[in-house]
Amino acid sequence: MINPFANLLPVFFGLGILLLFLAIPMYIYWALAFMTIATKLKYKKPWLAWIPVANIFLLPILAKKEWQWGFLLLIPIVNTVFMVLWTWRIYERRKYPGWLSLAPVIGFIPSLGFLAIVANLVIIGFVAWKDR
Repeated sequence: MINPFANLLPVFFGLGILLLFLAIPMYIYWALAFMTIATKLKYKKPWLAWIPVANIFLLPILAKKEWQWGFLLLIPIVNTVFMVLWTWRIYERRKYPGWLSLAPVIGFIPSLGFLAIVANLVIIGFVAWKDR
């Protein structure tokens, strides 16, 4: 008997490759942006933005909190709240309105997920590379 899901294997493999090709440039962009923000906020170790687990501890540090607060980003739902709070503070430190940190929250509305991703990437780019 032929497995009905056998034909889906190439589809899932193709989707995985596509996601990989999207995830790598986004990770590089995100790391460059947060490294630039950390540099402009005069943090001594901006290279932490490139280290996959250490970069979550960079957010509370840039928001003027202790690095241990980064463990909260490992808790579902709580991570969204603290990500917004910390990016709000980081944006204000860079002289941008803090409410811009609410852009990713739009992603919880099903049909606006892609818009939230694009808006967040644009906003983080402005905060990183455009001085106010």
